[in-house]
Amino acid sequence: MSTPSIPSKGATTRELILDHAYLMARRDGLEGLSIGALALSVGMSKSGVFAHFGSREDLQLALLDAVSLRFVEFIKLPALKQPRGLKRLRAMIDRWVEWGHIHQEGCVLLSAAVEYDGRDNGPVRERVLQQQTDWRNELKRAIALCIDVGDLRKDTDADQLAFEIYALMLVLHHDAGLFGFKEANRRTIAALNRLFVSYQP
Repeated sequence: MSTPSIPSKGATTRELILDHAYLMARRDGLEGLSIGALALSVGMSKSGVFAHFGSREDLQLALLDAVSLRFVEFIKLPALKQPRGLKRLRAMIDRWVEWGHIHQEGCVLLSAAVEYDGRDNGPVRERVLQQQTDWRNELKRAIALCIDVGDLRKDTDADQLAFEIYALMLVLHHDAGLFGFKEANRRTIAALNRLFVSYQP
């Protein structure tokens, strides 16, 4: 019988640094990450942080990957318990709404998209673009299953519907921070319900 592996001290420290970086980035964005402030927060020296992340850019990329994994696990994995079709897609959206509730004071993935949307190509922008594309593709796959099982019309444009769902979730994040989650959620759910009715057979 195999025994569960115990994370090394280096891996544990790396996770601790990423946890603190996550809190900083939720407040200040990826561009607000400072190695000096992060080292102070973790209780390490700057060189100690650099031993785990060779540069600020490496830290930003590692943080994006860690948050993206959390996002997908939080939303997709529970939704997979639902049958293929609209129930699974709605479960994904429900979890996405819950993510928005938890992160209404700052979502690293969304703030990164805003920070890097107008920048020249670079490793961080490329990673942001890839993650956003991957998630859009997850939505399109779920929509395609809805079409296959007959929950949505055969002529449904999966790219368009994914865009419309994404647009509503952006408004939810935006309005939740400004006007409060309860009102933003009420209006978002009403809009989603009308949207799905328009695509149903």
